[in-house]
Amino acid sequence: MFDVYLIPIAAGRLEPYCEPAEDAEPLEPDVERGLFRRLADRFRHMLAEAEQERRRRARGEDLPDAPTWWGRLQQRTLRGAAEHINEQRLLWHLRKHTQARLHHPDDVPGEQALQVMRTSLRKDGDRHLLWLVTTTILFVASGALALLPGPNVLAYFLGFFVVARYLSWRGARHGLRAVIWHMAPTPALSELRGALDLPGDAREPIVLDIAMRLRLEDLPLFVARMVPARA
Repeated sequence: MFDVYLIPIAAGRLEPYCEPAEDAEPLEPDVERGLFRRLADRFRHMLAEAEQERRRRARGEDLPDAPTWWGRLQQRTLRGAAEHINEQRLLWHLRKHTQARLHHPDDVPGEQALQVMRTSLRKDGDRHLLWLVTTTILFVASGALALLPGPNVLAYFLGFFVVARYLSWRGARHGLRAVIWHMAPTPALSELRGALDLPGDAREPIVLDIAMRLRLEDLPLFVARMVPARA
């Protein structure tokens, strides 16, 4: 069963979060055809590169700049794509499931937690549909640049975001219409809320302990990004 966590990030505010298995593919292989198939292949390639770079940076590895302008542009775009992956992988993977377990702080009623999740999915669906239309128009318009010599940089990267927005929109719609949600009150998430107001040196070990108990490797990074620690 697919696990989703409502992470407290502010007073009364909960943010959906998940960590799919590393070998889980957001896009089914050999399903799409034609232009979208080519875009999907490009998406898989960029996704793998962006995820690899994100993990290397998380390990503290020093990544030198590429020697060419094309390589440097790719690096900057991959960093942006890595952030996009972090934000959207829940929706991407939700498409493939019909049942999900919604972990929420145990002091939040299950009905309220489900409403939070559905509201988030509804807003995400509307937002990604708008961006899907926008990026698709830009991608089609970028085809004119194919007449110019050299790589069509704009189309290369817009193609990634067309697929990304499409998957996000489909995931949000699927989560609203097809997924059966099972509530899972989780005391550790209530503990996490209590730790958010602590200074960084006091908060960090608590968040790390909660992440280990929930088996969420990237949770400390997510919390640090969403709720910067006080000095």
